[in-house]
Amino acid sequence: MNKINVLQFITPAGFYGAERWVLALANNIDTTAVNCDLAVTRESADQDLTVAEQYPTSEGQKVHYLDMNGRFDARVIKELCRVIRERNIHIIHTHGYKSDILGLIAARRTGIQCVSTPHGFSGKVGFKLSAFIKVGTFMLRYFDQVVPLSEELVQDMARFGMPAARTRFIRNGVDLTEIDAFRAGEAGRPGANESAHRTIGFIGQMIPRKGIPDLLAVFDALYQTDNRLRLQLLGDGAQRAELEAQASKMASESAVEFLGFRSDRLNLLSRFDLFVMTSSLEGIPRCMMEAMAMGIPVIAYDIPGVDQLVEHEKTGLLAPLGDRESLVECCSRVLNDKELAESLTRNAREMVKERYSAARMAQEYETLFSNLLNGTVGEPVSVRRAG
Repeated sequence: MNKINVLQFITPAGFYGAERWVLALANNIDTTAVNCDLAVTRESADQDLTVAEQYPTSEGQKVHYLDMNGRFDARVIKELCRVIRERNIHIIHTHGYKSDILGLIAARRTGIQCVSTPHGFSGKVGFKLSAFIKVGTFMLRYFDQVVPLSEELVQDMARFGMPAARTRFIRNGVDLTEIDAFRAGEAGRPGANESAHRTIGFIGQMIPRKGIPDLLAVFDALYQTDNRLRLQLLGDGAQRAELEAQASKMASESAVEFLGFRSDRLNLLSRFDLFVMTSSLEGIPRCMMEAMAMGIPVIAYDIPGVDQLVEHEKTGLLAPLGDRESLVECCSRVLNDKELAESLTRNAREMVKERYSAARMAQEYETLFSNLLNGTVGEPVSVRRAG
């Protein structure tokens, strides 16, 4: 076999962590050894398909659009099977509960290998979505390999009944080539340091597990002691209208910007003075890794996944989950102590470069794909918590 043909399959919910992960893998994979096509579902006229639009195709990789009637359509399985046969796919690699369900069935019908990378699981959701997620997590035990991207997700796999022999841990990675190229062209981030305002930022989905009501409340408290502050929230989601209503009642209303999805994400990120995350549930958050790689100080609630990136007082600051007063104190410290901010950002960038590069991640996936097809996967990777 000269090349391994892999089909990455995702049902895009926007352009967030999982979608950017797919791009990072494609941008860093060795295309002389592995050909990665992309299949995405097309579910509505206003669906964000940025991941497909930005997917690299210069080395013969193709993007396949699969029309889906509504949020779930079993007819996609037939289209997946067609793509698999036409492109001589050896492995389908899925990302998310819908792609897991559809991708596993297509793999079994066509006789190819199937790999899933769980990116995290939602917290409180509606009954219908909860049922789909339960089906998706149940089906993981029938995959040839499941490859969580954090230690906590490895532990979740055991809880879901995934056999240890078919679980592999490959640590999450961020595309440093993209960020470094942006930093090199910024010439010292002009404008960021000259602004009369200081910006606290967030990037991610506006859904309950992200805890954005806490972020708004924390910002409002900070603003009342320093009206030079601004809060920028990049992203969209089901909770956005509720969050905008909350912001409209705050003293800091005029200083809060809901920017939605932005194609100039890195440009805006580079101008943050502080990145704050108030999630209650995460894998290893890609947006936080990007902030660290960009040289932005980070503060977050102390939860599993986040604690793999943020070592308190070294690579960022942590506050107990739900403790808004502690989070306000952490933000004030970094905003008012330039030496502390510089130390945190320097340590964080070095840590991301050493442990979380997409180039390292892609190499590990190349080895996994090769070993899977050769029947030499071997023993599962042991997991040791960082710190």
